[in-house]
Amino acid sequence: MVKQDVLSSASDAEVRLLLERFACPIPFHEVRTRFLGNIASPIMTASPLDQVRALWGGELPEFDSIDAANELVSTLVMGLWNRLTLHQDRKNPFRLSRFNVTETRAGLEHFTRVRREEIDGFFEGLFGAAESINLPEKAHLALNQLSELRATLEGVRGVAADESEPAIASEISVTLRHLRQLTRIAEDEMHAVILSCKRARRNMIAGLARVKPTLH
Repeated sequence: MVKQDVLSSASDAEVRLLLERFACPIPFHEVRTRFLGNIASPIMTASPLDQVRALWGGELPEFDSIDAANELVSTLVMGLWNRLTLHQDRKNPFRLSRFNVTETRAGLEHFTRVRREEIDGFFEGLFGAAESINLPEKAHLALNQLSELRATLEGVRGVAADESEPAIASEISVTLRHLRQLTRIAEDEMHAVILSCKRARRNMIAGLARVKPTLH
């Protein structure tokens, strides 16, 4: 039996290994943003366990023992999920994954694919199974910016993946520098969504508390 306090303090590296062990089809960088989007979601019925199931298409993977099941769920919910909730603080913005990038066609393709998947994950977590949700104006505007960034990233990724196009090292270097600037913009827009939705949820809960029950 793995102790609960150990599970709750599992590092990102340990979470990665656990996801690999259970053959999670979603890469870790996207798992992070899926969880983050669901934490921010104004959908009041959003559930951490539902998001864990969604990583495997709606059903948890098969386990050899109940301890293995507890390990997976506790590590993802008590560990990763709970850490990500801390980014609802204005002074603690979320940061997208950082990794070394080679200034090559393959490096550029990898970088843009990871960033696109992170944005896709944030949208997936925010909306869940809903086709549309009511969002505060600031969150709506920030999501529009993220959509435009996503389109830019996918456009660059498509060019980088096209081996019929010439690859000029100096151009790749400049492009990567611009994309790193876009990374910071994406982080700012995600933070804007998180803070805006947090305020909306707080106001919604306060409004419900003020509604007096009808006497029969």
